[in-house]
Amino acid sequence: MGQAYYDLEKQIEEAVLIGVINQNQDESQVEEYLDELAFLTETAGARPIKRFVQKLDKPNPKTFIGSGKIQEVAAYVEEREVALVIFDDELSPSQLRNIEKIFKARVLDRTNLILDIFAQRAQTAHAKVQVELAQYQYLLPRLTRMWTHLERQQGGIGMRGPGETEIETDRRIIRDKITRLKEQLKTIDKQMATQRKNRGQMIRVALVGYTNVGKSTIMNMLSKSEVFAENKLFATVDTTVRKVVVENLPFLLSDTVGFIRKLPHDLIESFKSTLDEVREADVLLHVVDISHANFEEQINIVKQTLHEIDPNEKPTFIIFNKIDAYSYIKKDEDDLTTKTKVNYSLEELKNSWMSKNNLPCIFISAKHKENIEEFKKLIYDKVREIHAVRYPYNNFLYDDSWKNEPEA
Repeated sequence: MGQAYYDLEKQIEEAVLIGVINQNQDESQVEEYLDELAFLTETAGARPIKRFVQKLDKPNPKTFIGSGKIQEVAAYVEEREVALVIFDDELSPSQLRNIEKIFKARVLDRTNLILDIFAQRAQTAHAKVQVELAQYQYLLPRLTRMWTHLERQQGGIGMRGPGETEIETDRRIIRDKITRLKEQLKTIDKQMATQRKNRGQMIRVALVGYTNVGKSTIMNMLSKSEVFAENKLFATVDTTVRKVVVENLPFLLSDTVGFIRKLPHDLIESFKSTLDEVREADVLLHVVDISHANFEEQINIVKQTLHEIDPNEKPTFIIFNKIDAYSYIKKDEDDLTTKTKVNYSLEELKNSWMSKNNLPCIFISAKHKENIEEFKKLIYDKVREIHAVRYPYNNFLYDDSWKNEPEA
């Protein structure tokens, strides 16, 4: 048993994480971003064992970080025989090649790591094609000699033109793959569009939010289904749609892929058809993990990403989830230092700018089913309001005004 456990431990890749402090992110932010990178690394199946941080005015064009820090990391990688080094920023093709030569280890940037997780998580043909397309678009400018095996996938003989190098051949193969994947995606998108039309004219509600905020748990609770949910980033890649009935009112509820800081542009582009569920939704439920230290930044990232997908304003509610996990540091009465957000109790947050000056919001715990009836009423009232405008001829079906009439 002990030996088997040891062997399993040895199989898990160890990873070194690298972040930089610059004018856009201070030391505390970098630590939080590296926490997220560590979570991404674990989600991908590796174990982060060491972090390196450097303060930089601007990235080194050859190695991203400075020469001194590069040598420090290289010495650690060699000593520990680390197989994987992950940067929290996107590296240029030349930086990637230069760093790999120095470290003699596999080097990933944040974009590549996220693409790898999406590739692991994709279940449907639609999601698999979308991820593969994003991977090839990311790979094309980063080709090195390690990719020369690609021509063998098409036979090799007779493929290479006069004087054409292996790298040029590989680039042509990848461009051909990208073209074919885009055609596949068009075909699947047409099928998906037909499916959406076939759902009729039911009101559509979409769950959106940062990754790992509990959207799938809310979906399971409302639809009484078993959508895959776990405490990992990007547990959901494929969009799931379920019919939900609250009281006597049916509507469609979709659970979409979570957003994240620095979500790769190629991934957003290739997943735009999946995110049609967001574009075509009548109501958005923006789910927020209120127990996360930087939930306000996550709210802004989701808003920015939503604007990229669909600039049109639509009814949106903020659902502050995980109130069961919320904690704060109570200040002593004689402490005269400025109060920060970590010092606010949940009740104080409820009465703050979030509930008064921004979008309508509600505080719940999907895991422990706290405030769920109030949450359902919020959805019911909005869906019914839209239904009354869209289908005025059958409003009598949802007329419950009789409940308030006095008994005879």
